[in-house]
Amino acid sequence: MVGRGAVSYQIDARIIIKWEAEMKGNIFKALSSKMRVDMLKLLMMREYHVSGLAKALDISVPVAAKHVKVLENAELVKRKKFGKTHVLRVNKEKLYEAMAIFSADYEVKVQKGASILDALKEVAGVGIKRVGDKEFIVSIDEEEGFFVYEVNGKSPNVPINEYKMEKGVEIEIKRLVPVLKKKVRVRLK
Repeated sequence: MVGRGAVSYQIDARIIIKWEAEMKGNIFKALSSKMRVDMLKLLMMREYHVSGLAKALDISVPVAAKHVKVLENAELVKRKKFGKTHVLRVNKEKLYEAMAIFSADYEVKVQKGASILDALKEVAGVGIKRVGDKEFIVSIDEEEGFFVYEVNGKSPNVPINEYKMEKGVEIEIKRLVPVLKKKVRVRLK
């Protein structure tokens, strides 16, 4: 579909193939267990041995190993080997791919030389805020947050109102999700 705010529900063969591959990887099966989701949350913060995960979650090592195997089959967890020691870490890219399935696709037409801002004005639900002489994406479908944009898979170093398009492009808008990486407690002397 083309036009103002037209969402495309056409599914091309590449999306179907990708969807089938992800379904074969059992991503949704892996995420259907609270225990496996809890494991992923721990692994998002740091690497663990299977026994360390078991201890942190207060379960037996064989039960933890069974859940880890499901996560590995879904490619949500990677295993690194150091001799006989196996260390697990989360496969963040695969998690992000799984979330991308739920994004909406739009197609709009603008004149050559138009800015990214001009194109986004044609898409319903994109909130823009002007700060000084720059424009920023501040919400998508009324969900506020911090957003970045990519053009053909690359992050430009200019605001959306300054990027001029000379040919057709694919714009991806990504919400920055706060993921706890470090927690620092500061005590005063």
